[in-house]
Amino acid sequence: MDHVDRALLAQLQEDATRPYAALGEAVGLSAGAAHERVRKLRERGVIRRTAADVDPAAVGSGVLAYVMVDSTSWMGDSADAFAALPEVLEAHVIAGSASVLVKVRTATTEQLQDVLRRIYAIDGVSGTQATVVLETFFERPVSPHAGAGLPG
Repeated sequence: MDHVDRALLAQLQEDATRPYAALGEAVGLSAGAAHERVRKLRERGVIRRTAADVDPAAVGSGVLAYVMVDSTSWMGDSADAFAALPEVLEAHVIAGSASVLVKVRTATTEQLQDVLRRIYAIDGVSGTQATVVLETFFERPVSPHAGAGLPG
């Protein structure tokens, strides 16, 4: 991946609906060349998907919590159990005092409590510690320049 691919990725992260002509102009390519580069980035799996960035509060999911999940056994094989809970947006096997870290979004703290009950019912789970987010300062996407020796 060269600097042009990285510049295209940065442009797409700002606005994935930009026409190929605008993308090309921003990085010094024709529309056709920009389209071909983006197609190759998709084929190689660099671009995994294109999605709308939806405001969680606007769709009734304003409560955000990160949950540390303790276990009595290895949880690396429990991905399907966490994925079955629609309120769980991310699940990560981690090193440290807990076994799994999950990101949960709900409309209310009562719904969060229900999700915690359902997590606790997953085989091997021995406890949970939830941290509720009060305010998000910022969220940023992965920088296409990370690991390239360029500033993020």
